[in-house]
Amino acid sequence: MTAGVAMPDPVSPSRRAVLRRGAAVAAAAGAAPLLAACGGESDGVGKDGRVTIELWHGQTDVGKAAIEGLVAEFNRTHPKIRVDPGGGVLSDSMLQKITAALASGSYPDMAYIFGSDLASVARSPKVVDLTATVHNGPTPWSRFWAASRDAVTVNGRVRAAPAVLDSLAVVCNKKLFAAKGLDLPKPGWTWQEFTDTARALTDTGAGLFGTGWPGVGDEDTVWRLWPMVWDLGGEVIAADGHGIGFADSGVRALETVATLAKDRSVYVDPKPGSEQMYQVYNSGRMGMVVAGPWALPDILQAKVDYHVVPLPSYSRKPITIAGPDTWTLFDNGSARVAAARTFVTWLNQPAQDVRWGIQDGSLPLSRATEATPQWAAESRETAGLAVFTKALETARVRPNHAAYPQISAALGQAITSVLLGRASPAKAMHNCSRQSNAALLIPR
Repeated sequence: MTAGVAMPDPVSPSRRAVLRRGAAVAAAAGAAPLLAACGGESDGVGKDGRVTIELWHGQTDVGKAAIEGLVAEFNRTHPKIRVDPGGGVLSDSMLQKITAALASGSYPDMAYIFGSDLASVARSPKVVDLTATVHNGPTPWSRFWAASRDAVTVNGRVRAAPAVLDSLAVVCNKKLFAAKGLDLPKPGWTWQEFTDTARALTDTGAGLFGTGWPGVGDEDTVWRLWPMVWDLGGEVIAADGHGIGFADSGVRALETVATLAKDRSVYVDPKPGSEQMYQVYNSGRMGMVVAGPWALPDILQAKVDYHVVPLPSYSRKPITIAGPDTWTLFDNGSARVAAARTFVTWLNQPAQDVRWGIQDGSLPLSRATEATPQWAAESRETAGLAVFTKALETARVRPNHAAYPQISAALGQAITSVLLGRASPAKAMHNCSRQSNAALLIPR
């Protein structure tokens, strides 16, 4: 997570990396059904009538300080509720921890769940339905970005509240562009122009790369391809739900990846987390990197003179992806559920959301937050931040489907095989289709 774009956050790449790994983890953890549990033994109501709820926030360092500061303010201003933020585990282990907690019957009232894991977690009857909560909240649900709303909706019901929001764009090194005599890209550019520019920026003898791509096959590898698929008319899952919807568009998208690999213009990060890819960019040895707002603090700290431009497309129309995470509530009795609803509603309002976004590095969850003076000032002070926010107007999210982790794992293998020159786009997509379609046939 980015730690308030004005200050560097040493954990930002790893936070986003574990977020992207979430789908791969879910593929394993999701294989075991979430068991209906009996809930906690205590109703959480003290002798003084105050209700205590347990929050597993999953954050570290700056994110931890940000959420704990908000919790402290909530506790001061809501004397009948006490939020305890001390439990849980780090976000990359949250799915396994929650799965085990639900099976044992001892689980928190609220937890930070990766968006790619929500469909698996929401199979538990202990997950609280928040449809009425968000529709009756003080900020109209329609004012939240579509990506925020879609990320927490499973089978037409709101099964969580949005927690963080991001988007992808391209961050360019202005010095390397100038050294090659290249104009900086503008909105409406194409993937052909992207690959041509990457080729022109590359100097293998000098150790300069045009761009980079995570190459371990995890969700960080995968989610970068979805805007390309969508722009080509594909979908993750076909309308009838019986197979994938990107068998053809996926081949064409992989052909773009293959071009980068053939030109040797792409740095393939061999390790989970993508830290090495960002380090190459921040050291001045990469011309363009596809990233989110979480990358800006480290870029600023590295003193890279940069330029942010929207993702390219095949159609010249704007499109990107957002990878929201969620606050998921669990039923430990009516008093604790009501208290948790009150807390998450408060947390999502502009006055708190703008603090969380600036300190934690996520984008505003709603247009109402975007309109606050605090966010306007942050956008003025941080070059390129407004590009990421504007991208939310056309951002889409991955589908909330229990088979998504298996689809992601299959596509991750396909992308990696093309990046490493081990398979053609057609062959890689054939293998991906076979594995993904098999996963979609499993009753869920």
